[in-house]
Amino acid sequence: MTDAGDGANREVWTSKLAYLYATAAAAIGLGSLWRFPYVAGANGGGAFVILYILFVGIICLPIMIGEMAVGRRGHGSVIGSMRRLVAAEGASRAWLAIGWLSLTIPFFGLSYYSVVAGWGADYARLAIAQGFTGIDADGSRALFEELIGSPWRQVAFQGAFIAAVAFVVARGVRRGIELVSRIKMTALFVVLLGLVLYNAVTVGLGPALDFLFYPDFSRMTGTGVLTALGQALFSTAIGVGVLMTYSAYLPKGVSLPQSAALVSGSVIFIAMMAGLAIFPSVLFYGLEPTEGPNLIFVTLPVAFGGMPGGRIVSIAFFCLIALGAFTTAVGMLEPVVAWLIERTGWRRGPLAWLTAAAIYAVGLPSMLSFNLLKDVHPLGFLPPFAGKTFFDVLDFGIADLLLPLNALLIALFAGWAIRRTITPAETDLSPTGYRVWHFAVAIVAPAAIVGLMIHILA
Repeated sequence: MTDAGDGANREVWTSKLAYLYATAAAAIGLGSLWRFPYVAGANGGGAFVILYILFVGIICLPIMIGEMAVGRRGHGSVIGSMRRLVAAEGASRAWLAIGWLSLTIPFFGLSYYSVVAGWGADYARLAIAQGFTGIDADGSRALFEELIGSPWRQVAFQGAFIAAVAFVVARGVRRGIELVSRIKMTALFVVLLGLVLYNAVTVGLGPALDFLFYPDFSRMTGTGVLTALGQALFSTAIGVGVLMTYSAYLPKGVSLPQSAALVSGSVIFIAMMAGLAIFPSVLFYGLEPTEGPNLIFVTLPVAFGGMPGGRIVSIAFFCLIALGAFTTAVGMLEPVVAWLIERTGWRRGPLAWLTAAAIYAVGLPSMLSFNLLKDVHPLGFLPPFAGKTFFDVLDFGIADLLLPLNALLIALFAGWAIRRTITPAETDLSPTGYRVWHFAVAIVAPAAIVGLMIHILA
């Protein structure tokens, strides 16, 4: 890549398939493999799943098309693309906030996301080195507490994870991001399918299918409905900068609605597969599916320890978690690096390593939130952040506040501010399809997101 001051001479994907692989790989990460199972379990299973799928299709898909259209039309970094479209439309420069949020969210998001990713890598190592044979609930909890209680152990795994991400981004779109995305998506499908088939043969899928797909709306609360919307936004990578950045490397002739539908469909499919990989064992061994964030790292090792062939299954599962987090992290680093290349004209390699080092340094307080800084509450004087550690502040601030806010702004920008620029031809929609899309992105999506944010801040 060269200095893309005018958006020219940027790298492009080798094919439409490469773009789809990379975009899906960036969207499908801990949101689908770690967060979805536990929020589905905590919110009643089937009813939550149905609402989640509906929200992805009705709310997220239209915003994805809009964000992709902005990136392809702008053909630059998130800041460069927004500047070009604002100038072309004569819109207010206040809309540039979308670009800056699309840099802030991945930069600070990756700083704490890499902490959980480091746990996944450490558990993959534990599964390979010793497995979880015979472990009980107390032993599993003690193992996890030992991990998060060791600053140096977390420093090492978080650092190794971010270094690997920087290495891929430094290699560029074709030699780095494309290659690792193809590997991830292939491995993801094979491993998840293998785990689901293993469950079908050993413990059966019946109870898990009932739990995930039989809706009991009496168990669904207003909070659960809004949690489903939040999970839909979180898991589709809207507002994180990756959709806009990756679409800037996309040539004309690729259907954005088709691409957005395939990516969002992949996110839903993998989330369902993850549920069928996790819940059959959890339910069969009498464990609690409503365990919350500890479901993966505390509850599942108990199941792995008691099942035949559990060590092999645990290796496959935790390697899958680490790999899933990896390409999402690549997608979070790329928008920041792309902007720095555009801004400075420096080479990609050094910028990738310098940015990764800065993110690692910013993430140290989040990593230490589970040991040395566990009693430090930096924004405790603000009611929404009372009792929250550095990690909790970033998680709440990014996932629950800034990400929905940026999704809202993108929907409003695409729906109202650039109607002369984002035309039916630009979105690859028919006139009728464009009218339906415009109503969804300009009216339905903003109303839903505002409702979510009011609930969060209430």
